[in-house]
This record gives sequence, structure tokens and C-alpha cells, in this order.
Amino acid sequence: MSTPYPFTAVVGQTDLRLALLLNAVSPAVGGVLVRGEKGTAKSTAVRALSALLPQVDVVSGCRFSCAPTAPDPACPDGPHEPGPGGLRPARMVELPVGASEDRLVGALDIERALAEGVKAFEPGLLADAHRGILYVDEVNLLHDHLIDLLLDAAAMGASYVEREGVSVRHAARFLLVGTMNPEEGELRPQLLDRFGLTVEVAASREPAQRVEVVRRRLAYEDDPAGFATRWAGDEHEVRARVVAARALLPKVSLGDTALLQIAATCAGFEVDGMRADIVMARTATALAAWAGRTGVRKEDVRQAALLALPHRRRRNPFDAPGLDEDMLDRILDEFPDEEPEPDPEPEPEGPDDGGPGDGGPDGGPGGTPPQDGGSQDPGPSAEAPETSETPEGGEAPAEAPETPQPAAQESAGPEQAAVRAAEPFRTKMLSVPGLGEGASGRRSRARTAHGRTTGAQRPRGHLTKLHLTATIQAAAPHQKARGRDGRGLVIRKDDLRQATREGREGNLVLFVVDASGSMAARQRMSAVKGAVLSLLLDAYQRRDKVGLITFRGATAELALPPTSSVDAAAARLEQLPTGGRTPLAAGLLKAHEVLRIERLRDPSRRPLLVVVTDGRATSAGNAGGRTDSSPRELAGHSARLLQAGGVASVVVDCESGPVRLGLAGVLARDLGGPAVTLDGLRADSLAGLVKNVRTAVTSTASPHSSSNRRAA
Repeated sequence: MSTPYPFTAVVGQTDLRLALLLNAVSPAVGGVLVRGEKGTAKSTAVRALSALLPQVDVVSGCRFSCAPTAPDPACPDGPHEPGPGGLRPARMVELPVGASEDRLVGALDIERALAEGVKAFEPGLLADAHRGILYVDEVNLLHDHLIDLLLDAAAMGASYVEREGVSVRHAARFLLVGTMNPEEGELRPQLLDRFGLTVEVAASREPAQRVEVVRRRLAYEDDPAGFATRWAGDEHEVRARVVAARALLPKVSLGDTALLQIAATCAGFEVDGMRADIVMARTATALAAWAGRTGVRKEDVRQAALLALPHRRRRNPFDAPGLDEDMLDRILDEFPDEEPEPDPEPEPEGPDDGGPGDGGPDGGPGGTPPQDGGSQDPGPSAEAPETSETPEGGEAPAEAPETPQPAAQESAGPEQAAVRAAEPFRTKMLSVPGLGEGASGRRSRARTAHGRTTGAQRPRGHLTKLHLTATIQAAAPHQKARGRDGRGLVIRKDDLRQATREGREGNLVLFVVDASGSMAARQRMSAVKGAVLSLLLDAYQRRDKVGLITFRGATAELALPPTSSVDAAAARLEQLPTGGRTPLAAGLLKAHEVLRIERLRDPSRRPLLVVVTDGRATSAGNAGGRTDSSPRELAGHSARLLQAGGVASVVVDCESGPVRLGLAGVLARDLGGPAVTLDGLRADSLAGLVKNVRTAVTSTASPHSSSNRRAA
């Protein structure tokens, strides 16, 4: 719809609105990352923020939004003569998840640059977002190479476009705002640190508040213009308050006591680097200006810590973001405030959230910043970082209760409750053979847009990566016929060659984990979970999708459909109980079904099957309804079915003890891949060199598998 939803009409979400307004007051805070479940007004609030920002003065006709008082000397549209400019509204530019590199940084016409020596440059989204907002919805799904470009631009405040020695530079300072659903995967630590603040949001569980959300949304959809008019007064008040806070910001004093509180807080929570200290200082200053004060108080530092530190305390993707507020209070109490300054004239308090004309939601225009760190939203915040997800998506205690077995389930003993995983470790590299064309990642070889140059070809569509040598070789034989009379080559469009490059892709790593009673013997399940957690951490670092299948009793279960969220897989694994017989064939057939469906959804992403088992098969389970074969024969048949489909596989042999049956090695041969022991999975193991997973085409002979097992 052309009329945006008013910012002040957003119900609840106090911390979200406060974080956005603080960035409007002080863009130097560094942006906001909004984490939360779907349908919680994340995008609505962000899109509404641009209407509250002051207008921007720009040089007339400049595509790069140069300021008239201080134009960029390197502006591609420059040089600009100092003088009066014009005003325009602040922009909010959206970066689509599937955007190309040229769309983000801009496109340079290589043909004209080579043939005519002209830098014909079409600005990208970074130029449009200069001095405004760059909004990335589902930022955790953004391609790695685009994230790298964002990191560079955010760090340097400029964007560089390089094409075979031809370069263009322009200023790119913007407020970076991203939204994400953590269930779909986490962000790289480098990008997390670039966001100044982070906010966790969730839908309210209060019926009255949910009713108000629905009422306002329906009213907006029925008459967007009329709804916006009813909230115009509140929008004007918040806009005026932002302008006043911006004017007051240079006068705010950040005393030594506040600086000590900030430094002690960051040191106490062991955050990496110094960016957290700087962001906290800027946020506390913006909080004071927003409250109409010229001095920073302890409550400002506390609120700044709650917004700036939770996402910087993650050490690995399995850590839940959050902050221990009791510990925060103990640290701040060691540095009591100096004598407080006299309060300014109190602002008139708005009544409760009742509608247009009654002030912004939650009282006061736009919401008064909660100085006690609280939030009206009962979402997943620092108060409850230890909860974990159940398979249905709800919250569960850290130790899951025992799951009753179905009445028809075969059992080899009582079910045992879930055990904790051993400490994860760095694993060996496992990759899919051949050359793929999947999404960029760090596991298997693939044709990618970035990487080492391996050849050249005619461009298919727009030229993005020029192969200069191949282009010159294509043009050289025709120079005389084209009437060349100078030193420069006569280049035509047919001469241009696109560079083909080889890099790494991310794969779909599907774990099939044996949770039967035999795995519980001698506490092996703790070591098994530790190994799977290690592989999950490796999958996170290599940008893979992961899925989890477990089998025990008489059935196999898809515990986690393929997803980019490795922490969701870790949560499912942590709650996994053991017990019952071993339906190995059922687990392999479930894997075959899942991979068949995923191949239809994402045909370019190649799978890697990781079977974690001791190789025993004591139950036929529901393996295709066949009853004329033994469980071992059914497992072999299911494994050969996966091999025939070209699925790259590896078996993690969990068998232990002085006497071993070697059944995992037999399963590996049936799958056409190697077997590796739990100890041999470690990257620092002396078991032997890392071997690529073999497909059915390359591993039909058994000597390699046998030697690999002996090495492991």
C-alpha cells in the first residue's frame, strides 16, 4: 500500500520502537537487528520509521545525495560547487535477499570503459541508502558475498566498485536495520557485531493487546489514508521530539562515572573488542537526549547494555542471546552516580494507549524509554535465555521428560531420558565430490560467482566478471578489419568474455542418528551427541543447511526438517532420549524420502548424508512393509537405494569396546562412502588423511572403504 502504517500506531513492542528511535536521534549508534518470530510487526515498524526522520539537504541533481555544505570530493557526479541545495525526505531502501552484487553496489559498463575509456556507472542500493536507512528483511538469509560487501561499506562509509582495474568510489553512510527469524538460521559473528543494537520481539500473550492489534490493522486496511490522518498528530509529536533530541545530543555530557560503568559492564560480560563500549556510550548519550537531559545516568547505561550487549555475547551458534540482569545491576552498583543534575521541566505525560490523539502507544508520544530495562513484550528476552524449543516450537525445560513409547513399539528395554552432550570439537573436513552449482558456502567445490578464475566463456546476459585476457584474445584478430589506427584496441560486444570461477558451495547435511537402546550402553550417547554437535558447528561455519532424522523402536522420525538453523538442530538433539530396538532400514528410507523432496525444492544444493550408528539392525520397523527379509538385509537394501541415487554418504561408527563387529563398515560399503570412528572424526586425530566422500560411481570397489576404516 502507498500509505505506510504509522509508527505511533504500533501496539506494544516498546524495546523495538525505542531502539529505532534512538537510531533516529543518533545514527552513529549503528543500526538495529530485530530478532523474532513471524507476524510481530518487525517490518511494519521499520518501514514506518523513515517518516519520522528529518529531511535531508542534498546537492540538486546528485545521484549520490551529497550534502551542499560538504560535498564528497570523490563523488562520481562531482565535483560540486558549494551552494544551496534542496530538501528531500530521508529514504528507506530495501535490499532484497536475492539481490545481485551489481544491484547492491552499482553496475559499471565494462564495454564502454574498455572501448571509450568512459566510466559509465549506474548507482546501486548503497548509493540510494546514503544518509538514510538500508533495510534488509530476513538478513540471515542474505548471500555471503553480499554480506561481505555490506560489512565493507559499513566499516568504511564508502562503496568501491572494481572491474578489471576500472574503479568507482562513492560515500555510503547509512543506518543498517535488519530483521530475522532465528528459526531460519543465525548471522555470522562479523555481521552481528556491525549492528549497534539488537531487540528480541514476540507477539503479546495478552488478549486485550492482541485485540487492539487486530482492530488497528483492520482499520488501516479498510482506509489507509484515513487511518494515517487519525494518527498524524502523534506522528508530528514524535517527529518533533526526534528533532529536539538531535539538537540536544551535542550538549549531552558523558561523565567519567558513566564511562567507567560502560567499561566495567563490557569487561564483566567479556564481550570481544571495543565496539561494544563505543556503541553503549553512543546509546546512553542518545537515551539522555531522548529523555531531554544533558547528563547520562546509570539507568541510561543499564538500558544501553540491554540493547547493545546480548548479541555480542554469543560464542557459538548454540548460545542463546541474552544478558544476566542481576549481574548487570551488581556491576553498575560498584560505580554509583555522581550528584544528579536537576531534572528539566517535566513533559506532559500521555494517557494510556487508547487511540489517536491520546499520545503514542504505551503513553507519551512514541513511547517513553523504559529506564528499568523492562519491556511490555513477553518475548524471548534476557529473562529466559535457558529455555529450549520442543519439536512443536514451544518452550520446554532444559531436561526433557521421558517420551512414552507407542503401544505397538518393539522394545529391548526401558527408555532412558535424554543425556547431555559431550563437549564439541573441531571435525575433519567432509565434502561432496565433483563440481556443484549450489548456493555459496565453504564445503564442496562448485562453480560460483566468486573464487579463483578457471576459464572464460561468452556472457549469458549482463557481463559481471570480465576475463580481460580472453577478451583481448577474442578482439585481437579483428583489429585490422575494424580499421584500428591508434594504440587502443577496438572492442565490440561480441569480444567480451565472462570469467568462470570456482569456489565453495554449501550443502544439505542430513544427519541420521541411531537413538536405540544399544546406543545408550556405556554412556555412548553423550559422546555421540558431542560428535553430532561438532558436525553441526562445522555445518554452521560452512554455510550448510541441516536436517535431523532419528530412529529407534519401530519407527524413524524427521526431528528437524532441513533448515539453516543449526541451533534448532542442536536443541532437538539435546532432548533426544534413547531406548528400544534399532530400525536402521526405517531411518535410511526416511532419509531417502526427505532427500527426494528436498531435491525437488532446491535441485542445485547437493546433499551429504551422515549416518551416526554402530551398524546394528535389530528391527524391521516400518521399512516399506517388507517381512520376507531380515532387518540387516532390509538395511543393506535401503543403503544401496541411496547409493543408486548418487547420494554422498559417510558413516560415523559409534561401536566401542575391545570386540567390534564391524557392522558400520558394512553399512558404509552399501552406501558407497567411508566409515570413520568417533575418535577419527576429530580434526587433530592421527587416524590418517581426510578423504572426500565417495559417491556410488567412485566407490563401488571395496579396497578404499576397507583401508579408510583401518586408518580410522
